[in-house]
Amino acid sequence: RPGLALCAGCGGRIQDPFLLRVSPDLEWHVACLKCAECGQPLDETCTCFLRDGKAYCKRDYSRLFGIKCAQCRAAFSSSDLVMRARDHVYHLECFRCAACGRQLLPGDQFCLRERDLLCRA
Repeated sequence: RPGLALCAGCGGRIQDPFLLRVSPDLEWHVACLKCAECGQPLDETCTCFLRDGKAYCKRDYSRLFGIKCAQCRAAFSSSDLVMRARDHVYHLECFRCAACGRQLLPGDQFCLRERDLLCRA
């Protein structure tokens, strides 16, 4: 469909022999598909993530939209072990009592008051 598609990056008509289709309704010139945050070219060598019609590299997508630890606010890596309390997610080392600082382990009784974890003691 060269000549019929409009580039989601620059808005121009795609006359090139090749276009990049990231989703069924979003197409880019090869040179226009870049991370909306850092400008890194997004091609077949890296993963592309979409949000609200914008493309992001994996690093920026995770930083901007990924789940973050309720205690330290850092993002999680794919190898991190986590603990959950209601809708909050924590790094293992961040899952500690707010009063005494003791790390809470699987099976420990605790309560969650607003954002604070409290051990049974």
